[in-house]
Amino acid sequence: MPRLFTGLTVPHAVAEALEVYQGGLPGARWIDPDDFHVTLRFIGDIDARTADDVVEALAEMRARPALTVTLDGLGLFGGDRPRALYASVVADPALMDLQAEQERLIRRAGVEPERRKFTPHITLARLRRDATPEAAAMYLSQAPVFATLAFTVDRVTLFSARDSTGGGPYVAEAEFPFA
Repeated sequence: MPRLFTGLTVPHAVAEALEVYQGGLPGARWIDPDDFHVTLRFIGDIDARTADDVVEALAEMRARPALTVTLDGLGLFGGDRPRALYASVVADPALMDLQAEQERLIRRAGVEPERRKFTPHITLARLRRDATPEAAAMYLSQAPVFATLAFTVDRVTLFSARDSTGGGPYVAEAEFPFA
């Protein structure tokens, strides 16, 4: 049963620039820069037949121009119990439209609707229980100043992940160009 998600790959140069923010946070399990991506739609563990239906549905993605992805800062998911450190992605209309289309296509393939609100980001680290809110706040206050980063994408990738605690390695199973 594959664990799948759709996303946007991060170019090597941008991944290298993000590495500056990795380190110095107790309890962090740092994501390998080769696995950095912007998740558009987490699909989860599905059977092979549904996976085939997902691929077929994604192949119907409408043509669109390449879009620019802009990273504008660091953030934490989890509030009082931080669970991930991320680079935030500007939620511009073109990106939000692409994500909404992913949701529609994947639901058409028979996958349950996503219950979480889409918050575009690149996960830099998953945080274990020993990553306290105080340590996470201290990390953010002492991190290097975040220089805005931008890159262009022209395709969606269907990734598979091992069924573990997440964080890769991820395998590109299929690509769906915008045009």
